[in-house]
Amino acid sequence: MDLTPIWLTLKLAAITTLVLLIIGLPLAYWLSKRRSIFKIVIEALITMPLVLPPSVLGFYLLLAFSPRHGIGQWLHDNFDLQLVFSFKGLVLASVIYSLPFMIGPIKSALQQLPKSFSEASYTLGYTEWQTFVNVLLPNIKASVWTAAILTFAHTLGEFGVVLMIGGNIPGVTRVASIAVYDSVENLDYHSANIYSLILFSITFVMVIAVFVFNKYKAKSPLE
Repeated sequence: MDLTPIWLTLKLAAITTLVLLIIGLPLAYWLSKRRSIFKIVIEALITMPLVLPPSVLGFYLLLAFSPRHGIGQWLHDNFDLQLVFSFKGLVLASVIYSLPFMIGPIKSALQQLPKSFSEASYTLGYTEWQTFVNVLLPNIKASVWTAAILTFAHTLGEFGVVLMIGGNIPGVTRVASIAVYDSVENLDYHSANIYSLILFSITFVMVIAVFVFNKYKAKSPLE
Protein backbone atom coordinates (compact mmCIF):
# COMPACT_ATOMS: atom_id res chain seq x y z
CA MET A 1 0.00 0.00 0.00
CA ASP A 2 1.28 3.47 -0.91
CA LEU A 3 1.73 5.62 2.21
CA THR A 4 2.99 8.62 0.24
CA PRO A 5 -0.34 10.48 0.67
CA ILE A 6 0.01 10.18 4.46
CA TRP A 7 3.53 11.61 4.51
CA LEU A 8 2.51 14.34 2.08
CA THR A 9 -0.44 15.24 4.32
CA LEU A 10 1.76 15.39 7.44
CA LYS A 11 4.26 17.57 5.58
CA LEU A 12 1.50 19.90 4.43
CA ALA A 13 0.02 20.14 7.93
CA ALA A 14 3.43 20.85 9.52
CA ILE A 15 4.34 23.60 7.03
CA THR A 16 0.87 25.16 7.24
CA THR A 17 1.00 25.22 11.04
CA LEU A 18 4.48 26.77 11.07
CA VAL A 19 3.52 29.46 8.55
CA LEU A 20 0.34 30.28 10.46
CA LEU A 21 2.22 30.54 13.75
CA ILE A 22 4.56 33.09 12.16
CA ILE A 23 1.82 35.24 10.64
CA GLY A 24 -1.02 34.35 13.00
CA LEU A 25 0.51 35.49 16.29
CA PRO A 26 1.08 39.14 15.29
CA LEU A 27 -2.19 39.22 13.33
CA ALA A 28 -4.17 37.91 16.31
CA TYR A 29 -2.49 40.48 18.55
CA TRP A 30 -3.39 43.30 16.14
CA LEU A 31 -7.00 42.12 15.95
CA SER A 32 -7.23 41.87 19.74
CA LYS A 33 -6.49 45.59 20.15
CA ARG A 34 -9.08 48.35 19.85
CA ARG A 35 -11.72 47.47 17.27
CA SER A 36 -12.50 49.47 14.14
CA ILE A 37 -14.62 48.96 11.03
CA PHE A 38 -11.50 48.02 9.08
CA LYS A 39 -10.55 45.35 11.63
CA ILE A 40 -14.09 43.98 11.64
CA VAL A 41 -13.94 43.56 7.85
CA ILE A 42 -10.54 41.84 8.08
CA GLU A 43 -11.80 39.54 10.82
CA ALA A 44 -14.89 38.70 8.78
CA LEU A 45 -12.71 37.74 5.80
CA ILE A 46 -10.53 35.57 8.03
CA THR A 47 -13.64 33.84 9.39
CA MET A 48 -15.17 33.12 5.97
CA PRO A 49 -13.47 29.68 5.57
CA LEU A 50 -15.50 28.51 8.58
CA VAL A 51 -18.81 29.15 6.82
CA LEU A 52 -18.02 28.87 3.12
CA PRO A 53 -18.13 25.47 1.39
CA PRO A 54 -14.48 24.44 0.85
CA SER A 55 -15.14 23.98 -2.88
CA VAL A 56 -16.22 27.63 -3.17
CA LEU A 57 -13.02 28.87 -1.54
CA GLY A 58 -11.00 26.46 -3.67
CA PHE A 59 -12.73 27.64 -6.83
CA TYR A 60 -11.89 31.29 -6.20
CA LEU A 61 -8.31 30.43 -5.28
CA LEU A 62 -8.09 28.44 -8.51
CA LEU A 63 -9.29 31.46 -10.49
CA ALA A 64 -7.04 33.89 -8.61
CA PHE A 65 -3.86 31.87 -9.03
CA SER A 66 -4.45 30.37 -12.44
CA PRO A 67 -1.51 31.23 -14.75
CA ARG A 68 -4.08 32.66 -17.18
CA HIS A 69 -5.64 35.20 -14.82
CA GLY A 70 -4.76 38.03 -12.43
CA ILE A 71 -2.27 37.30 -9.68
CA GLY A 72 -1.48 33.85 -11.02
CA GLN A 73 -0.60 35.22 -14.45
CA TRP A 74 1.58 37.93 -12.89
CA LEU A 75 3.44 35.37 -10.76
CA HIS A 76 3.92 33.09 -13.75
CA ASP A 77 5.13 35.85 -16.10
CA ASN A 78 7.46 37.58 -13.63
CA PHE A 79 8.70 34.77 -11.38
CA ASP A 80 7.90 31.64 -13.41
CA LEU A 81 5.87 30.50 -10.38
CA GLN A 82 2.77 28.36 -10.81
CA LEU A 83 0.70 27.73 -7.70
CA VAL A 84 -2.19 25.71 -9.10
CA PHE A 85 -1.59 21.94 -9.26
CA SER A 86 1.55 22.24 -7.13
CA PHE A 87 2.50 21.61 -3.50
CA LYS A 88 3.14 25.34 -3.03
CA GLY A 89 -0.45 25.93 -4.04
CA LEU A 90 -1.62 23.39 -1.46
CA VAL A 91 0.32 25.26 1.23
CA LEU A 92 -1.21 28.58 0.21
CA ALA A 93 -4.73 27.14 0.15
CA SER A 94 -4.23 25.42 3.51
CA VAL A 95 -2.90 28.60 5.12
CA ILE A 96 -5.96 30.55 4.01
CA TYR A 97 -8.39 27.76 4.88
CA SER A 98 -6.95 27.10 8.36
CA LEU A 99 -6.30 30.74 9.28
CA PRO A 100 -9.37 31.11 11.55
CA PHE A 101 -8.35 28.03 13.55
CA MET A 102 -5.06 29.75 14.42
CA ILE A 103 -6.38 33.29 14.90
CA GLY A 104 -9.52 32.55 16.93
CA PRO A 105 -8.11 30.92 20.11
CA ILE A 106 -5.12 33.28 20.29
CA LYS A 107 -7.17 36.45 19.81
CA SER A 108 -9.70 35.38 22.43
CA ALA A 109 -6.96 34.56 24.94
CA LEU A 110 -5.25 37.92 24.40
CA GLN A 111 -8.53 39.79 24.91
CA GLN A 112 -9.10 37.97 28.21
CA LEU A 113 -5.73 38.97 29.70
CA PRO A 114 -5.92 41.80 32.26
CA LYS A 115 -4.84 45.16 30.85
CA SER A 116 -2.64 45.58 33.90
CA PHE A 117 -0.17 43.11 32.36
CA SER A 118 0.56 45.44 29.45
CA GLU A 119 0.41 48.60 31.55
CA ALA A 120 2.94 47.26 34.06
CA SER A 121 5.24 46.23 31.21
CA TYR A 122 5.10 49.68 29.64
CA THR A 123 6.00 51.32 32.94
CA LEU A 124 9.13 49.15 33.03
CA GLY A 125 10.18 50.54 29.67
CA TYR A 126 9.22 47.60 27.47
CA THR A 127 8.09 48.37 23.93
CA GLU A 128 4.79 47.07 22.61
CA TRP A 129 6.53 44.23 20.78
CA GLN A 130 8.64 43.31 23.82
CA THR A 131 5.49 43.31 25.93
CA PHE A 132 3.77 40.98 23.48
CA VAL A 133 6.68 38.53 23.29
CA ASN A 134 7.90 38.59 26.91
CA VAL A 135 4.71 39.24 28.89
CA LEU A 136 1.56 38.37 26.95
CA LEU A 137 2.62 35.27 25.01
CA PRO A 138 3.91 33.36 28.08
CA ASN A 139 0.48 33.81 29.65
CA ILE A 140 -1.44 32.36 26.70
CA LYS A 141 0.75 29.33 25.97
CA ALA A 142 -2.20 26.98 26.37
CA SER A 143 -4.18 28.88 23.72
CA VAL A 144 -1.22 28.98 21.33
CA TRP A 145 -0.77 25.24 21.78
CA THR A 146 -4.47 24.67 21.18
CA ALA A 147 -4.46 26.85 18.06
CA ALA A 148 -1.43 25.04 16.63
CA ILE A 149 -2.93 21.59 17.25
CA LEU A 150 -6.31 22.56 15.81
CA THR A 151 -4.62 24.02 12.74
CA PHE A 152 -2.53 20.88 12.21
CA ALA A 153 -5.50 18.56 12.71
CA HIS A 154 -7.75 20.67 10.48
CA THR A 155 -5.19 20.57 7.67
CA LEU A 156 -5.05 16.78 7.86
CA GLY A 157 -8.70 16.56 6.84
CA GLU A 158 -8.83 19.15 4.07
CA PHE A 159 -10.43 17.91 0.87
CA GLY A 160 -12.43 20.39 -1.23
CA VAL A 161 -9.88 23.20 -1.15
CA VAL A 162 -6.83 21.02 -1.86
CA LEU A 163 -8.65 19.13 -4.62
CA MET A 164 -9.68 22.34 -6.39
CA ILE A 165 -6.29 24.05 -6.35
CA GLY A 166 -3.99 21.02 -6.23
CA GLY A 167 -5.80 18.42 -8.25
CA ASN A 168 -4.83 14.79 -7.76
CA ILE A 169 -1.19 14.38 -8.75
CA PRO A 170 0.46 11.34 -7.09
CA GLY A 171 3.46 12.31 -4.98
CA VAL A 172 2.77 16.03 -5.45
CA THR A 173 -0.77 16.97 -4.44
CA ARG A 174 -2.49 13.64 -3.71
CA VAL A 175 -2.96 13.99 0.04
CA ALA A 176 -4.62 11.40 2.28
CA SER A 177 -8.16 12.79 2.07
CA ILE A 178 -8.03 12.59 -1.73
CA ALA A 179 -6.53 9.10 -1.52
CA VAL A 180 -9.54 8.03 0.57
CA TYR A 181 -11.91 9.42 -2.07
CA ASP A 182 -10.00 7.70 -4.87
CA SER A 183 -10.00 4.38 -3.03
CA VAL A 184 -13.74 4.51 -2.47
CA GLU A 185 -14.36 5.39 -6.12
CA ASN A 186 -12.27 2.38 -7.13
CA LEU A 187 -14.16 0.19 -4.64
CA ASP A 188 -10.89 -0.38 -2.76
CA TYR A 189 -12.45 -0.16 0.67
CA HIS A 190 -9.46 -1.80 2.35
CA SER A 191 -7.12 1.05 1.34
CA ALA A 192 -9.78 3.65 2.12
CA ASN A 193 -10.17 2.17 5.58
CA ILE A 194 -6.42 2.21 6.26
CA TYR A 195 -6.02 5.83 5.13
CA SER A 196 -9.07 6.86 7.16
CA LEU A 197 -7.95 4.95 10.25
CA ILE A 198 -4.50 6.55 10.16
CA LEU A 199 -5.99 10.04 9.85
CA PHE A 200 -8.54 9.34 12.57
CA SER A 201 -5.87 8.00 14.95
CA ILE A 202 -3.52 10.94 14.46
CA THR A 203 -6.29 13.49 14.87
CA PHE A 204 -7.78 11.73 17.91
CA VAL A 205 -4.42 11.61 19.71
CA MET A 206 -3.81 15.29 19.00
CA VAL A 207 -7.24 16.36 20.27
CA ILE A 208 -6.76 14.28 23.45
CA ALA A 209 -3.37 15.98 23.90
CA VAL A 210 -5.05 19.40 23.72
CA PHE A 211 -7.64 18.44 26.36
CA VAL A 212 -5.00 16.99 28.70
CA PHE A 213 -2.71 19.99 28.30
CA ASN A 214 -5.52 22.50 28.89
CA LYS A 215 -6.68 20.58 31.95
CA TYR A 216 -3.13 20.68 33.33
CA LYS A 217 -2.78 24.39 32.62
CA ALA A 218 -6.16 25.11 34.27
CA LYS A 219 -4.77 23.71 37.51
CA SER A 220 -1.58 25.76 37.27
CA PRO A 221 -1.32 29.41 38.34
CA LEU A 222 -0.49 32.07 35.76
CA GLU A 223 3.23 32.12 35.09
